[in-house]
Amino acid sequence: MKKIEAIIKPFKLDEVKEALHDIGISGITVTEAKGFGRQKGHTELYRGAEYVVDFVPKVKVEVVVAADEAERAVEAIKNAAHTGRIGDGKIFVSSVEEAIRIRTGETGRDAI
Repeated sequence: MKKIEAIIKPFKLDEVKEALHDIGISGITVTEAKGFGRQKGHTELYRGAEYVVDFVPKVKVEVVVAADEAERAVEAIKNAAHTGRIGDGKIFVSSVEEAIRIRTGETGRDAI
C-alpha cells in the first residue's frame, strides 16, 4: 500500500477530489495547512501598508491506495492540481506497512 500526500492550492481541492473519484478512489483526508516553498511567502498591501505573509494557505490531501493504484492516483492529482504557476504544490508518496479498519477489524487492502 502507498500513502499519497499532496500539498495543493485550496481552490484546486474540488478538482482533485473529482479526479480521484473518477479513478475509483473515494476515501481521502483533507487538512488545511500553511507553508511556503521556493516562493518564501509574498507581500500584501493592506490600508496602504505593506505586510509580509510568510505562510501561504494550502490544503493537504492524503489518500492511501493499493500499490498498483498509486501511479494513477498521483497522475490524477498532478493533472487536477496543475496551474503552471508558482506554488502549485508537491506530492509525496510513501509506503504503508499496515492498515486496519477499526469498526470491522479488516486489515491490509480490505481496510482501505
